[in-house]
Amino acid sequence: MRVWIDLTNSPHVLVMRPVIGVLRACGHEVSVTARDFAQTLELCDRLGVDAEAIGRHRGGRLGAKGAGLVSRSLALTRWARGRGLQLALGHGSNDVSVAAALLRIPSSTTFDYEWASVQHLVNCHLAKSVVVPEAIPPSRLERYGAARKLERYPGLKEEYYLADFTPDPAVLDELSLDRGEPILVVRTPPAVSLYHRFENPIFARVLERVRGAQAVVLPRTPAQRAELAASGGFIVPERAIDAQSLIAYADLVISAGGTMNREAVALGTPVYSTFEGRMGAVDEQLIAAGRLHQLRDVDTLELRKRAREDTQRIRRDPRELTALLCTPVGGAAAL
Repeated sequence: MRVWIDLTNSPHVLVMRPVIGVLRACGHEVSVTARDFAQTLELCDRLGVDAEAIGRHRGGRLGAKGAGLVSRSLALTRWARGRGLQLALGHGSNDVSVAAALLRIPSSTTFDYEWASVQHLVNCHLAKSVVVPEAIPPSRLERYGAARKLERYPGLKEEYYLADFTPDPAVLDELSLDRGEPILVVRTPPAVSLYHRFENPIFARVLERVRGAQAVVLPRTPAQRAELAASGGFIVPERAIDAQSLIAYADLVISAGGTMNREAVALGTPVYSTFEGRMGAVDEQLIAAGRLHQLRDVDTLELRKRAREDTQRIRRDPRELTALLCTPVGGAAAL
């Protein structure tokens, strides 16, 4: 079987890496395309994902996103035509859903945040299967036309793609971090995302709170990186790093996004969310279980070394997630 996987954002490289491995181990041919946005291309290089770069992010405005969708979808259609592709997969990639539909290639989409309405209206309408965590109530997805297409998996997507993960201390040396001092990891807000189109005042207070401490701040865009570097008082990597190992060795993670929060949960690192958009079901469940904390008062943050207790990690088989993504062509039988 010839499978096409499209990557449009940095976390998608992490999610799809083991899926690619499972498919290839089963003898399938996998072709990967990727959008030039955030650290997507850098992560492909670092993780050994051979991807063809097609298109770039057009900016945060709705009109620009619409133009980008049309432009990149057509570029992907031209690229894919004549390759004999039999299945297309994406993690919330509108572009691959549109291109696959134009070429009549069955597709699956997956996501774990249910309130990105514009994105899901496109993907859920065009995809043959919609793969989501069990934490998301099906009723929240009815508005997207996904009710009859749902394939649900237990746990977090991070528990699947981190199943084979062992932290590498080399990242600590790469960033010249002092193991004897608290290590803080801070992730900036997704400022260009449709579901986060407003200021995040609490995040600004976080930056002031951790300034001067051993705080590694991971920006999403070159503009964020330049702003952080100019303000001083933070460690700002110049390129994509082994963020998962950094999180595993960190004493505290503070993130305005979703994936890094859940990576910290999966790796047993204390984590606070500063996300101010509409809370998704996955994070609601994690907060209720005490595995994720929503930051309300920055002054309550304790910047100290944490006790290194044995962490009981949940590791899930990526073959199970891969089988769900392959539902349009037979699911587990296709593997």
